[in-house]
Amino acid sequence: MSAARLGEMLVRAKLIDEEQLKLALEEQGKSGGRLGYNLAKLEILSEAEIVAFLSKQYGVPSINLAEFDIDPNIIKLIPAKTAKKYQLIPVSRTGGTLTLAMADPTNVFALDDIKFMTGYNVEPVVASETAIEDAIMKYYESGGFGGGRADIDATDFNLDDVDIGGFEGEMEAGAILDVEEFDNLVQGAVDDVEVVEDSDEDILSGEVEAPIIKLVNGILIRAYKMKVSDIHIEPYERIMRIRYRLDGVCKTMMNLPLKIRNAVISRVKIMSKLDIAERRLPQDGRIKMKLGRRAEVDFRVSVLPTLFGEKIVLRLLDKSNLQLDMTKLGFEEQALANFKEAIHKPFGMVLVTGPTGSGKTTTLYSALAELNKDDVNIMTAEDPVEFNLMGINQVQMHDEIGLNFAAALRSFLRQDPDIILVGEIRDYETAEIGIKAALTGHLVLSTLHTNDAPSTINRLLNMGVEPFLVASAVILVVAQRLARRVCEGCKKVLEVPEKALIDVGFSPEEAGNIVCYKGEGCNACGGTGYKGRVALYEVMTVNDEIKEVILQGGTTFEIKEAAVRAEMNTLRMSGLNKIKEGVTTIEEVLRVTFGD
Repeated sequence: MSAARLGEMLVRAKLIDEEQLKLALEEQGKSGGRLGYNLAKLEILSEAEIVAFLSKQYGVPSINLAEFDIDPNIIKLIPAKTAKKYQLIPVSRTGGTLTLAMADPTNVFALDDIKFMTGYNVEPVVASETAIEDAIMKYYESGGFGGGRADIDATDFNLDDVDIGGFEGEMEAGAILDVEEFDNLVQGAVDDVEVVEDSDEDILSGEVEAPIIKLVNGILIRAYKMKVSDIHIEPYERIMRIRYRLDGVCKTMMNLPLKIRNAVISRVKIMSKLDIAERRLPQDGRIKMKLGRRAEVDFRVSVLPTLFGEKIVLRLLDKSNLQLDMTKLGFEEQALANFKEAIHKPFGMVLVTGPTGSGKTTTLYSALAELNKDDVNIMTAEDPVEFNLMGINQVQMHDEIGLNFAAALRSFLRQDPDIILVGEIRDYETAEIGIKAALTGHLVLSTLHTNDAPSTINRLLNMGVEPFLVASAVILVVAQRLARRVCEGCKKVLEVPEKALIDVGFSPEEAGNIVCYKGEGCNACGGTGYKGRVALYEVMTVNDEIKEVILQGGTTFEIKEAAVRAEMNTLRMSGLNKIKEGVTTIEEVLRVTFGD
């Protein structure tokens, strides 16, 4: 968050006046540091008061780091360099969620980087700058969590060294496969695999080559069969871990010996046409595979240098699984009607918000499929283009040559568009051009990273867009999450105390009539009790009352109150509806939504 923006917010809240803000900004210019630090230094506001203000403004909890003793294993999840860069510290981990103490909880780039780096869902809490700096000093600079990277070349490799477990379908959940079982599972599919690439050149040779190729192919094929969304290949001090993200949750599938680390990484790099000699910088690529007579499957590949080697994450892009029928996504009846009404308007901006991996792309593609007719010109700017859609002009971004979202938007306006999709609004320039396009006769669809629909408005204001432009252009905001579905193969009635249902958000009348379900675990769901996912939606129509709140500089909370008065279902309410319908569980709704 910029110093100017924080200063404006504090002045508007009457916590400081214009003269005090001027003094703090002058001090910041002289001695550096953030605005909050300088306000505290001049004894205008204490850091505790600033933290409490930010907590209320952005709807995230505050934390006093001095009262916490953080587990060293949690600290190790984030490198010191990253913690210092973003002014944050990992505090705790519960299941698949990592809690981060941040000086600026609105920093979506930091949140995305940490989520991508760790594989966990990330929940921010706000702490003072001084407390975070002290914690970084305590846990990193004094704690000795540094260290070098072991360079061990690939030597002879035997599949007997592989610890493989947790596959679904052909075996019991959690079973450990021996090598013969693994061979039987993947060999038939491996024989059908064709990797689409320009060259068959391979640096691997000798006895190690065939097993490594077979192993990597097996990892990719098994992921495709299980319909996972991501594969994580992660080197650590003594092992290389392979995890699959299935229905939004990571699960360890095998542990490989460290001595084959470089061979596995090189094989994936060759398949995705990346530079195998470059181990210091991140790289991005793509793998295209044909599985027998079936359609091609794409893997989007990201390589990132970490403490013990390069981590690889592969995102599966299987067009056959793309759901373009928006009636099957999870919308409640009224929410779907509001969404359809908005996307059929001749101009205006429709925003879809949520964390990475929450299904925003699927929702937007389903909207485009509904709008894709011969009489409209649809143009998209995407990074990356995940699926090719017939009849839609899709443009891949290339930041390195200056083709970013803002540049693409400018060009689109000279291409006679009716509907424009911008993959993500990341900065003021993109937001400004998109909003102006929405005000000059175009329907603009885009995404943002915020916790809920009301906070999306303040995200645009924080970027520097004028309130009157936001109020005039934005016609609807959709926030969404993905919750796991109860497995139909092992679904059983679960007795839940009425008090627990009331605590979640049900009324006492509802609590007495609800039947809850939970999956017991079976081969079909790999013992998890869940199979597939359903979207939870929060659809906020920007009506006249909300426009007035925006123009008056209202807080996220005030915008939310106005939206609820207009009968908006919050994400939690949407989750409660899915519990009533027997689609998901209380645990899932609590995992993916905040209390309202």
